[in-house]
Amino acid sequence: MTDAGNTTRRDAPLAAPGDGATHGLSLPGDVNMWVFVLGDLVIFSVYFIIFMVYRAHERTLFLESQRHLSLGSGVVNTLVLLASSRFVALAVQAARAGNPDRAMRLTIYGGLCGLLFMLIKIYEWSSAISHGFTLQRNDFFMFYYALTGVHLFHVLLGVIILVIMLRELRNPHLRRVSLVEACAIYWHMVDLLWVVIFALIYVMR
Repeated sequence: MTDAGNTTRRDAPLAAPGDGATHGLSLPGDVNMWVFVLGDLVIFSVYFIIFMVYRAHERTLFLESQRHLSLGSGVVNTLVLLASSRFVALAVQAARAGNPDRAMRLTIYGGLCGLLFMLIKIYEWSSAISHGFTLQRNDFFMFYYALTGVHLFHVLLGVIILVIMLRELRNPHLRRVSLVEACAIYWHMVDLLWVVIFALIYVMR
């Protein structure tokens, strides 16, 4: 932490509440995380385009298969992830304000939402499989399991990243704002990807 009136470096420990430290106008987080996130978004964009091409060629099949999904589960999972992103965003604000206790508590809430998302998705999968809607059923369900499966892996990785964020906040000798922001950037990407997947798989007619 620097003296009052100076600018706190993004890789420095959290500022004490009310010390007047600022972040300026620099890009939040770490540039490597931004590169990773943008690369991931490009890869998912390719998946989405391929899905749309298949859907255009098999529109009736896709619409009929889509009716067998649980829209309620998709809505609940969307709300859960949106809540998690809100918690993580508030955690970053708390970290910037020099309030690690609040930041840790909000990070835990965000991680619990991520775990709840995974449980709901696994239940949804098991229900669909029990009714015969497996990966081999048709092209729609191939995309359904592929897209939601890859996304679920990202959620799992995101929960691990939130644990890293929590450990950072718990260590009074670390608490680097840049690392906290980088973890949050990844989590928000996971949320954004799900919103697109939900729209394509569950909602679009």
